[in-house]
Amino acid sequence: MKIIIKNILSAAVLAVTLGACSDSEFEKINTDPNRPANVPTPSIILAAQKQLVDNIRNENFSLRGTQLFAQYYSQNIYTDQSRYDIPRSYADTYWADAYKALNNLNKVIQLNTDEDTKAIASAGTAGTNANQIAISRVLKAFTFHSLTDVFGDIPYQSYGNGDPDFEALQQNPDNYTPKYASQQKIYEDLLNELQQAADTLWKYKNLNTFGASDIIYKGDNELWARFANSLRLRLATRVRAREPELAAQHIEAAIAQGVFTSNAHNAIFRYAASAPNEAPLYRATVTANRKDFAISHVLVNALKGELGPFDSRDPRLAVYALPNQNGQYIGQPYGLPLEAAGINGPTDISLPGAVINAADFGETLLEYAEVAFLIAEYNNWSDAEYRSGVQASLEKWGIAAAAAKAYAGSLPPANRETVLTQKYFALFTQGLEAWSEIRRTGYPAFLVKPNDIVWQRTTSNGTTIYRFDPIFGDGIPQRLFYPAKEQSVNRSNYQDALANQGDDIITTRIWWNK
Repeated sequence: MKIIIKNILSAAVLAVTLGACSDSEFEKINTDPNRPANVPTPSIILAAQKQLVDNIRNENFSLRGTQLFAQYYSQNIYTDQSRYDIPRSYADTYWADAYKALNNLNKVIQLNTDEDTKAIASAGTAGTNANQIAISRVLKAFTFHSLTDVFGDIPYQSYGNGDPDFEALQQNPDNYTPKYASQQKIYEDLLNELQQAADTLWKYKNLNTFGASDIIYKGDNELWARFANSLRLRLATRVRAREPELAAQHIEAAIAQGVFTSNAHNAIFRYAASAPNEAPLYRATVTANRKDFAISHVLVNALKGELGPFDSRDPRLAVYALPNQNGQYIGQPYGLPLEAAGINGPTDISLPGAVINAADFGETLLEYAEVAFLIAEYNNWSDAEYRSGVQASLEKWGIAAAAAKAYAGSLPPANRETVLTQKYFALFTQGLEAWSEIRRTGYPAFLVKPNDIVWQRTTSNGTTIYRFDPIFGDGIPQRLFYPAKEQSVNRSNYQDALANQGDDIITTRIWWNK
């Protein structure tokens, strides 16, 4: 495939009606697409942020992929993806659009390092060259981390490391056949990239970069530094079983310098209430007038206290799901065979809640609740951070502080199962991260497995038992297929990746999960 995308304006043009930006900001990106060198860097960062979030939360990759793998949703019309028949086109699009966002982020770095453009790049409210580069490095790290968690070994590029295996995004001349870097090398470098970016942003924590064009933080350098360290905490935890000393070094340094400590620090990209920039779920349901996605019986029953380690009703149930026509919360059985999928109509089961399905929904990239659970895990399942994480998650979803604190205080003590199950509840809507944590930890323990009974339906003709029967694989997918074009355009490097990692199938475990 073509990794290098020269036109950096494609997503900027789509993003011009995002409600978080002023009319003056939109004027910056209403620029001749044949003159990309003249595009201001704030316009490019706006485009890149929207490309990034659109890609990880789009209908196919997220709603028909990772949200199903995590068993948050259950299909109530077509069930093939619930049973792991994943069209290769889902991976193709996810891969291509991730590299488009990465090229935009890299363009910001290039404009801020080139002697001919760096003065122009830092003009106005854009911010200093060093801070623009640092924020771009954070977003690149998030995007590459998301890519490698899906595929394993991938073409990779680093700002601070000239490793010859890091060949992605190369231009002048364009490189159409970049090597695949090993996931181990990628994770080690991502941790360093985040450390260096955080150091810069902390040094200039009182400055503003990109201004209103930064949808996530409105240019607040300190919040970007906390995001960098919190992401570093996540990544170090992910590789802790493989590289414990390296992980501990980064975890302790990130916490010491400063991670998220409240919901005010959450990294959230908020969509607009008007077309064409509504949130992905809204576009897939309201705009398309479809009701393909219901809340799964797994999540509903667990939040009711009927499944898993908690026996009380979770206040988030009424936020995550709508009651059915009878005022009850009924999850759609997960992974039914196709002939049974449509038996429950949309009014019989719980669809996504109004907050979740709002046009201007804020998609979370990383939040304080996750940070609290990560710290609890690092501190041998510490109780205080566990309860802080639960309370923070409830408050994020609109539960009053007093009620959230009371619920968190009523839960059983912290241990591996309780902490990781609450983390699963908190990660709702963040399908890729939830799927990655399920692969890493094996929790929650109550997820549907092959041959489990998912529904018993009784009629006048008797009782029918439906079991979960995957079409492919032997459980939750471990990765997705590489794009088909890689097998032809970049075949030699594709084959090297398979030799290093394993067959290009959904049951092959990636490095941090072996």
